[in-house]
Amino acid sequence: MRRIINYAPRAGGRVILAALPFVAVLAIYLIASNARLAVEPNDKLMPAFATFWATLTRLATTIDKATNQYLFWWDTWLSLQRLFLGLGISALAGLVLGILVGFIPYLRATFEPFFAAFSLIPPLAVLPILFILFGLGEVSKIVLIVFGIAPFIIRDVMLRVASLPAEQIIKAQTLGANTWQMIAGVVLPQVMPRLIDSVRLSLGAAWLFVIAAEAITAEGGLGYRIFLVRRYLAMDVILPYVAWITLLAFLMDYGLRRLAAAAYPWDRIKAA
Repeated sequence: MRRIINYAPRAGGRVILAALPFVAVLAIYLIASNARLAVEPNDKLMPAFATFWATLTRLATTIDKATNQYLFWWDTWLSLQRLFLGLGISALAGLVLGILVGFIPYLRATFEPFFAAFSLIPPLAVLPILFILFGLGEVSKIVLIVFGIAPFIIRDVMLRVASLPAEQIIKAQTLGANTWQMIAGVVLPQVMPRLIDSVRLSLGAAWLFVIAAEAITAEGGLGYRIFLVRRYLAMDVILPYVAWITLLAFLMDYGLRRLAAAAYPWDRIKAA
């Protein structure tokens, strides 16, 4: 008897099944919005889709007089700039420190407990300290992102290095490789796919810290705009911005996944 775990959808069926939850959410919102608008045509909590489109068109195609910018694209650029800087620094720190601490026993014994404890500090709890130390400018926002996700990436890479088969290290030493040659030839190729996966898993947290920093102090950005218009109950701005952030995060995750599959196809075969 075949069980349900032995049935898998085909490629076309996967696309349809993946789209169903999104269609269901949109349908539920449309029904609820129409019901509220029938009672109160000026309802702000659940605007019609036409209102979303009109607001986004205005923000994306009309220059704001106060900033002399197209607000939608300006906010997107500022947030992505902060996000990419924070992710890049965190990934570089994770790669370098994760490999060194995970591979060299003395460094592992010294720093592994420190990074374990450091990663448990709530980043938002130290946000006031970051503002005091680095000011209210861009530096404090980038530091918050790095503080929030770098310890996780470092620990993840460190654990991956520590889990490498000892036979590979022994064989490399037998062939005369020194420490740096073993790191470059044995460790680094096997760590890079894990690093990409760690960055993917950190995307949600990175966006959270970007939005949190922008909400408190910023002159632009997606999070800044959301918290700026909340006092007016401007859901026609808030909901499209939230959807845009989600789409950007999804595209970044997809891009990283495709990068890992193209650059390190053997890792996916091994995992399968």
